Amino acid sequence: MSYRPDEIDRRILYYLGANARDTSAPMIAEEVDVTPATVRNRINRLEENEIIRGYHADIDYESSSGKVTTQFTCTAPVSKRSALANEAVSTPGVIHVRELLTGQENLVVTAVGEDTTDVNRIAQQLSAAGVTIEREGTVLDETFQPYNGFAPEDDRASSAVTDFQTVVGGGEVVEFTVSETADIAGLTLKAANQDGLVPDTVLVVGIERDGTHITPNGDTQIKPGDLVSVFSPEALPEQLVDAFNSEPRPADGQV
Repeated sequence: MSYRPDEIDRRILYYLGANARDTSAPMIAEEVDVTPATVRNRINRLEENEIIRGYHADIDYESSSGKVTTQFTCTAPVSKRSALANEAVSTPGVIHVRELLTGQENLVVTAVGEDTTDVNRIAQQLSAAGVTIEREGTVLDETFQPYNGFAPEDDRASSAVTDFQTVVGGGEVVEFTVSETADIAGLTLKAANQDGLVPDTVLVVGIERDGTHITPNGDTQIKPGDLVSVFSPEALPEQLVDAFNSEPRPADGQV
């Protein structure tokens, strides 16, 4: 049976994902409340089981030498996807290949070229290998952050709000306190969506219940008294406000 990380492992992965270079074992040990030796042993075990697969530098190739970073979204025959991914990696200039579990647009290739002529050369080599380039675009910037689900419990709800705003580039986050008579009370989020109470255009990003933060999913049941954080890229839909039967207020840190 493969190794399954426990809560301590997940916390270690969270802090390494945030900044592996500047995060030492003693620093993690203080946050996780174990000894530095335990953290080092855990990291070694995570590496041995290939859960930690490597540590990579985040390089700005344009600033370093004026090079062009391009992302190619490609389609490969499913039966040849892995083989073509390996071939793509061997193409000079390619720095990253991601395989997706889908029939179309199932390879995402990131490459660095000297100039547009070199980028065209990379595209031609990928096409010659047998992939179909669906689209390509120049990478302007890239942001990394650790997986919120591995964060300490108290940090999850507040960081979830920030994460979603960062992804969509704005929007409004409000909080509702669920009343006893609210239409949404007692329903799962999936059921509330199916009933039209929570439209597809909004996202429930956090729930606080009895002092505990909950990271919601479709099976999470909404209960009276819950403090629910909702993200909307546009104005709040009327049916959403009606579903909670309470007035929305800006989430902490929102204006």
